[in-house]
Amino acid sequence: MKTLIILAHPNLAQSTVNRRWLAELAKHPEHYTVHKLYEAYPSGKIDVAREQALVEAHDNLVFQFPVYWFNCPPLLKQWFDDVLAYGWAYGSKGKALAGRKTGIAVSLGAPAADYTAQGSVGHTVAEALRPFELSLRYCNADWQPPFAFHTIDSNAGYDAAAEQLVAQSAADYLAHLQKYFG
Repeated sequence: MKTLIILAHPNLAQSTVNRRWLAELAKHPEHYTVHKLYEAYPSGKIDVAREQALVEAHDNLVFQFPVYWFNCPPLLKQWFDDVLAYGWAYGSKGKALAGRKTGIAVSLGAPAADYTAQGSVGHTVAEALRPFELSLRYCNADWQPPFAFHTIDSNAGYDAAAEQLVAQSAADYLAHLQKYFG
């Protein structure tokens, strides 16, 4: 069972967390294919047929991205709009995602306490990002629980303690993928 990780990070060179996750995934090429959307489509024009073939060549599908205003970066939104087409992903003949395990792995720039009923967001990560679950379930995909890492405070600096948290998040991410995606 091979999992396609669709990475949507518009500034990967500046990312501490997503780059560390990629380094961990790279150790397991027999299980994970990482597809970097912003690298593949610097002009923003998505090759729909190529993307659909890539999805069809994998058993599972995970969208990895930093959360921007309770959503994904713009190119991933465009990917959803363009690639998950009627007749391929949904509709009476759209069965490409039917039964395929899918999920999201996100990094958030706010503490976990903010993503509670009592926190500043007032909702959990799963509740805030529910449109991804709804979209994929609409395509009859087998939705799996999201993986979320509440990132280090970039204003506080990156020290040994922060480095340890990021390293642990990479190990936790891999364990999550193994548990839910085989």
